[in-house]
Amino acid sequence: MEDLVLINKMEAAVKVAVDSLFAQGQNPGCTCNRCRLDVIALALNKLPSKYAVTTIGNAVTNVALDSSQWQANLTMAICNAIDIVRSKPRHQ
Repeated sequence: MEDLVLINKMEAAVKVAVDSLFAQGQNPGCTCNRCRLDVIALALNKLPSKYAVTTIGNAVTNVALDSSQWQANLTMAICNAIDIVRSKPRHQ
């Protein structure tokens, strides 16, 4: 029997995308951990959760999130979140 774990695949996808954008220098604002987490939280609040439990569910969700429409939605949510955090950073 496989171990079952509840995973929000959208959270993982957003974290990877944010880290990729930050590494490419596409965030002219702050890239401290607080601002990074604020960007991730804001983006996730605008995107639907995509939970998976089984290996098959995980694979199906990965395929869905790889679609161009989901990638566009994810990128737009992250870009909007970056703009908000850049205009009002909450770090000291």
